[in-house]
Amino acid sequence: MTLVTIVIFSLVGWLFFINVDSNSSYDPSTNTEGLLAKRGQTVNALTNDVKSLTNQIDVLKKNLASDVNASSEANANSNSTQTVLPALQGPGVTVTLNDSPLWSQHVRGNAGTTDNANDYVVHQQDIEAVVNALWAGGAEAMTIQGQRVNASTSVRCVGNVLLIEGKQFAPPYTISAIGDPDQLMVSLNSSPAIRTYLEYVEADGLGYSAKKVKSLRFAKTSMTTQTLKYASTVGNKGE
Repeated sequence: MTLVTIVIFSLVGWLFFINVDSNSSYDPSTNTEGLLAKRGQTVNALTNDVKSLTNQIDVLKKNLASDVNASSEANANSNSTQTVLPALQGPGVTVTLNDSPLWSQHVRGNAGTTDNANDYVVHQQDIEAVVNALWAGGAEAMTIQGQRVNASTSVRCVGNVLLIEGKQFAPPYTISAIGDPDQLMVSLNSSPAIRTYLEYVEADGLGYSAKKVKSLRFAKTSMTTQTLKYASTVGNKGE
């Protein structure tokens, strides 16, 4: 064996020893435990984040429920105040409409005329004309036949019978309104629809009276919808 060969084998042996020693310092179990520990820490951190977010969601749910309950209670209180018309007392005006005495003659066939019998009775549009004029004159409250007028009040005429909320009333028809008597009278007198009605009062004997009243008293009543709006009549009387 030559010196060169001996040197080569010596170097190879030394390198092999160094490699084995280096590999012996690597501990796989130690590295795995470190990875698991780090992953465990990450999982714990994420778990804590989930718990924190869950708590925040619970708080938000409670706050939302509280707001909804408060809003519902406020709406209930608001509705309770809006669904009752309070009792009122004050000066105002009372208007009375009545059928003509000639109407009964037409019914018995003794009128001796071919005029339309509808010209001798008070119609729905006549009552509406008075109601609208009173509202326009600043009426604060109103009754028809003693029935408080509110947003759900339904007024219909069938022949010479007045229907209010399912109740039947025969003439004369009385409409009362609380408000400034002078303004209410001005509004009545300036209403074109009422002026038309007054023409039939002169021609056919229909009844009409409007007077100021020092004190009117209306009882409280319930209401379920919005405030009344002004209506307008269309067509001629009797249509």
